Amino acid sequence: MCRHLAFLGPEEPLGRLLVEPPHALYRQSWAPRRQRYGTVNADGFGIGWYADGDPAPARYRRAGPIWADLSFADLARVVRSRALLAAVRDATLAGADAEAAAAPYAAEGRLFSHNGAVAGWPGSLEPLAGTVPASALLSMEARNDSAFVWALVLARLRAGDTGGQALADTVLEVADAAPGSRLNLLLTDGATIAATAWGDTLWYLAEPGLSAVVASEPYDDDPRWQEVPDRTLLVASRADVLLTPLKDPSRDAASAPLEETGT
Repeated sequence: MCRHLAFLGPEEPLGRLLVEPPHALYRQSWAPRRQRYGTVNADGFGIGWYADGDPAPARYRRAGPIWADLSFADLARVVRSRALLAAVRDATLAGADAEAAAAPYAAEGRLFSHNGAVAGWPGSLEPLAGTVPASALLSMEARNDSAFVWALVLARLRAGDTGGQALADTVLEVADAAPGSRLNLLLTDGATIAATAWGDTLWYLAEPGLSAVVASEPYDDDPRWQEVPDRTLLVASRADVLLTPLKDPSRDAASAPLEETGT
């Protein structure tokens, strides 16, 4: 369900990351190599990117497949950025909410995407609705599981959590309420990337001190790509990448300290 990618690094044309590589996100919309659920990501797409001097990212989203958008190639060729998040969508419910359901979602200088599905949606997460302010629920961009997961993450960010902690706590809460959910989340503020591997593939390519790419799957065959183990939180900057195992509440209800590893 979906493929997504986030980048931090030197200024690049969007197309150099999303279109030109042999297995770029553009190609993953119809020919993903490592997608575990679904085969075609044709239910919408979106790109969010940061411009120098402007903390609010721009977004370009459409309800149809990325290959059918005749303007996208020109846009990607000339627009440049040092940070972006992009996604192609295979909808849980095809057509639901159209463009509004296409990631990335955005608020307060952050971009967010969800690759996966919440088991038993929407009933399974009904008990969590009370943890989100009513104003946030009423202003959700879409009525799907990804938008609600974003509302949970955003509530934690507004309460002061870091990006990584907000993702980790949200994944554990949703997984406890809806066992069997697939919760690969991706978040950036233009300076850092936080992501979870929970039920689908996640990879990263890092050049410490220069750049970091986090993606559902590699966009080329560079041997430096590294796979993130399932049930893991990743936090990346241009300087380094940290991986932290996440305890699955459905496998072991006992809590344990998180162990960090760096690359």
